[in-house]
Amino acid sequence: MHITTLGSWGAYPAAQSATSGYLLESGTTRILVDCGSGVLAQLQRYTELEWLDAVVLSHSHTDHIADVYCLQYAIMILTELGKRSRPLDIYAHIEEPERMESLNYPPYCRAYPIDAGDRLTIGDVRFQFGRNVHPVSCLSMRIEHQDRSIAYTADTEWHDGLVELSRGADMLLSECSLYNQQFGKIRGHLTAGEAGRLAALADAGRLVLTHLPHYGDHQTLVRQAQEHYSGPVQLTYTGDCFVI
Repeated sequence: MHITTLGSWGAYPAAQSATSGYLLESGTTRILVDCGSGVLAQLQRYTELEWLDAVVLSHSHTDHIADVYCLQYAIMILTELGKRSRPLDIYAHIEEPERMESLNYPPYCRAYPIDAGDRLTIGDVRFQFGRNVHPVSCLSMRIEHQDRSIAYTADTEWHDGLVELSRGADMLLSECSLYNQQFGKIRGHLTAGEAGRLAALADAGRLVLTHLPHYGDHQTLVRQAQEHYSGPVQLTYTGDCFVI
């Protein structure tokens, strides 16, 4: 299983980059996890849109879904041109019916609800979803292929359910919006130290920090995570590819 970072910024994209978006590839299966601002342009550097099987969205904040509506138009055009013969499946949180309706774009895109506790299989990739603590309904994800696994926190503040969802994951892709000195000041997000603590408690194989802030020294985030976790820690940016 390959995962390519298309965007890792929080709030808005830096130049030549994007906010949250990750391309999962396993055999012939291609899945886009989150589709933030700038993701659609980056996605086309790594795969043809004709080959995309599904989109899985963690929540409705625009830095995670801004480009999904442009993607709908792309699928429509490719279908009308005869380059794509099947609709694109889009999975999003069940608690937002109005958003779900906007993601349903027949006959080009089909929207399906997902919720915490659900399990989903796309091709040979399996998803399990957990409920996060965030200003809007948001889902964390455990993604598995054969005996390999990725845990993706999406956006959340600390809750103990993250530990179980991430237990033994080969890679923990954790949001890291805050420096340790900001603990308790901004709700709905993790500090670097909390990301490190999560990786340690879950016994994750490696920690990859994403959803990065637009200020400060990002190497400080790595050092703060390493105060709690002794395994490999790294930042991720557009174009990074991991083999799990």
